[in-house]
Amino acid sequence: MKKKHLSFVAIAAMLMASACSEKKTTTETTTTEEHTVAHDTASAVQHNGTMGTPMEKGGLKVYSYSNSVDFPDADLELKQPEKNAKVTGDSTQFTYEVKNFQLTQQTSDAGTHEHANSKEGQHIHNIVDNEPYTAHYKPSFKKAIKPGQHVVLSFLSRSYHESIKHQDAYDLRVINVGNAAANATKFDESAQHLFYSRPKGEYKGADTKKVMLDFYLVNTTLNKDGNKVRATINGNEFILDQWLPYLVEGLPMGENTFKLELINSQGQVIPGPFNTVERKITLMQ
Repeated sequence: MKKKHLSFVAIAAMLMASACSEKKTTTETTTTEEHTVAHDTASAVQHNGTMGTPMEKGGLKVYSYSNSVDFPDADLELKQPEKNAKVTGDSTQFTYEVKNFQLTQQTSDAGTHEHANSKEGQHIHNIVDNEPYTAHYKPSFKKAIKPGQHVVLSFLSRSYHESIKHQDAYDLRVINVGNAAANATKFDESAQHLFYSRPKGEYKGADTKKVMLDFYLVNTTLNKDGNKVRATINGNEFILDQWLPYLVEGLPMGENTFKLELINSQGQVIPGPFNTVERKITLMQ
């Protein structure tokens, strides 16, 4: 009986040791996986599985993401100036009505995005003739615009500068400022248009690690078999076939060049006054 008891104890001990060993192995594997994920800058941790397939070229990594908090009912309406309005004076008065979206509020998921965020919160991007936008945190403001005919695009933006991409969240119109002669070439509001939004200006410190590329489309969509955006970054070409924000990693310090083109399925630029645009940004330590 004693021998049987000892054998049972020995077997039990072996089973316990085996279980502990398996548990330890599992723990170590989990820890290793967590460690790897935490340090992979293109991992699914930040994007909760919604990151697009990274495109890598010239030391750059470009990928889309689609996990940002949504505002499906956000509504922007430009009350002043009216479409084709005649504006006099040195500055143009813009007055918007904003619904289901709070200006100056931090977007609730701002802390999960590892790129530049405005401390002043959510805002309106006001773009005149596809020049760099001005950000506005109040629904009414004045803006100096040169005399002449101008195309104005306005849209709502999250606090981290990412545009809200649906029809009710933007406004596009032509206005006439001062006494300059009307432009002989009439802007076709019903045509397909690309507008540049980000990146913009200077980036410092942690904001240089991941730089957001964002643009606005009017009267068109993107897909693998149709229209696309050709993004040329420091001479490296990337084809974007989804209307989503993209993150760019690996940009060097100093000046960087971004060129965007709205192209058709044959790779030809679609005619339009703003469908090819080039900007320079600066990264600093």
